[in-house]
This record gives sequence, C-alpha cells and structure tokens, in this order.
Amino acid sequence: MRRTSTDVNGLDSPPEPPTPRRTGRRDRWADHREQRRQELIGAAVQALLRHGPTVDMDQVAATAGVSKPVLYRYFADKAQLWLAVSEVVAARVVDAIAPAVEQVREERALVEATIDAYLRVIESDPTLYRFLLHEAGHPGIQQVVAGTSRQVATGLARVIGDRLRALGLDAGPAEPWAYGLVGFVQAVGDWWATHGQPIRRAALTDYLTTLLWSGIEGVRRGADLPHELTRAHERIER
Repeated sequence: MRRTSTDVNGLDSPPEPPTPRRTGRRDRWADHREQRRQELIGAAVQALLRHGPTVDMDQVAATAGVSKPVLYRYFADKAQLWLAVSEVVAARVVDAIAPAVEQVREERALVEATIDAYLRVIESDPTLYRFLLHEAGHPGIQQVVAGTSRQVATGLARVIGDRLRALGLDAGPAEPWAYGLVGFVQAVGDWWATHGQPIRRAALTDYLTTLLWSGIEGVRRGADLPHELTRAHERIER
C-alpha cells in the first residue's frame, strides 16, 4: 500500500512516488556489456591494422575470437561498428594535438606544433587514418570527423586569441585562422596518407609551417601595432 502524508492543515497529501529500485545485478550486467563492447571495438581496430581498411565482419569476429552473431548482439550492423571505431581514431587525433598546442608560447611554434602533431597521428597509425578516408562517405563518420575538426579548431582558436591579445592585437581573426589551419592541414594530411607519405614528416611540417606562417606574419606586420611593441616582439623571436 502506498504511503500518504498529512500536511499542516490535516489534509492528506498525494502519495509519495515510489523510489526507483536499483539492482546490483542489473548494474553489473550493464557494466559487463559496455566492457565487452569496448573489447570488440578494440578487436575491430586490431583487425583493421591487420587487414587494412577493407576489413570485413568475418575478419573482425575472427580477431575477437567470437562468431559474427555475437558481434551483432552489440552492433546492429557493420556501419555501427565502424562508427564506434571512427570515434576511437578521432579521440586519438584530439589527444595528440591538444597537449602539443597548449604547451607552446610563440606564434610560429604554435603553427608548427599543430601541423606536426596531426602528421604524427597519420604517421603512427596510417592504416587507421586511411580507414577514415575509406569510410568518409558514411554520414555518421562524416559527423565524427567534422566534430573532431571543430573540437581541435575551437581549442586552437582559444590559444591563438590569447597570443593575439598578448600582442595588443584584435583577437577577432583567431577563430577563422584556427578553422583555416585545421582544414588546410587536414587536406594535406589526406594527400600525404593517400600517397604513402612521400615526404618525411619533419620536412612536410617545415614546408607547411613556412607557408602558413608567412601569411600570418604578413597580417601581423601589417597591423597597426605600436612601434615599440613590434620591435620588442621581433627581439623575442630572434
């Protein structure tokens, strides 16, 4: 029987709603299922590394040591599994770039660190990166890639804005510069991965940094900066 309570006027209040019951068994099952799901995603990554971006569900199941019906208990279809794998790869990109961007304090070094960190991800996991390119037509994966680009660009814009304000400049260009930098490097990275990395990472980083920094430096030099501030900044760069 549901309890009622009496208010200060002696009237019965509405019955208290039942408290949801949490069962340890249900929670343990949910935790186990999520753990198993992550293990299968890890197996899919390993299968990709072993067989390349055209890997199929049979190869994933064999790598995981399970049957295909087991895979389909956790993923409705291949597209859903690949979407989960793309999220893992995208997280690696963010985890590589964010710390590199945060630790630099000079503008040119900021551009160089962003480029090098992105190319380093491709160099360390070329098969996984080619997988993203191979599956780029999948709407869900497109959204993951776009979301990753926005996340990197947003963090980069914040850092660029801080640098501009420290120079006494308008921070307005920070966001378009950040998105432009991310888009530019992503396009070159796609070319680099597709063509089997024909240029050493260090050399390509230097080429792109020189090209991009020339444009940013031109904007900075053309800004209406106090003469003393410009000279002080040039002394720091030397």
